[in-house]
Amino acid sequence: MNRPSKDKTALKAADPEDARQWSHEVLKEFRLIFKAVQQHSQWVETHCGVTSAQLWALWELANNPGLKVTELARAMSIHHSTACSMLDKLAKKELIVRERISQDQRVVTVTLTLDGIALLNQVPSPPQGILQHALFDLPENVLKSLAKNLNVLVKEMKIKDDEAAMQPINALPKKPPSRRRKA
Repeated sequence: MNRPSKDKTALKAADPEDARQWSHEVLKEFRLIFKAVQQHSQWVETHCGVTSAQLWALWELANNPGLKVTELARAMSIHHSTACSMLDKLAKKELIVRERISQDQRVVTVTLTLDGIALLNQVPSPPQGILQHALFDLPENVLKSLAKNLNVLVKEMKIKDDEAAMQPINALPKKPPSRRRKA
């Protein structure tokens, strides 16, 4: 009686060294992504005077004038309070204006000022950020697969910070206050 021979590919996939090599390849891909996001964020802050998340907000407002704060938060997948804080900073820079347009004074719409429009016209593409732009361009089946697999990774890492998922990526970490030594 002839027994079917084992597929060499199946044997190779079971090899722990092969799995380790795949881990290294995935790690390298994450490093490339993080480095690109950091470089893009640094360029935006240096050349535009706003964070990459703020630039994304301006881009959303340019595409949807009169957006409500809640709608902006949803479009950027951030908390309403985070969107409000971001808009406060953009308003101080006179890049946006908030308006209450209804009897309900809680409803606020946001539009770009001429300075906000001018800033957006000066920045290179993609103004919504390189990671977001790439994700928005992926086919739905790829996005679904990526979401499922990243969810597995998050569970394996035992990440419990659900709030972090609704905050913009801060590619430029805040520096801790310097400690001066007393002479």
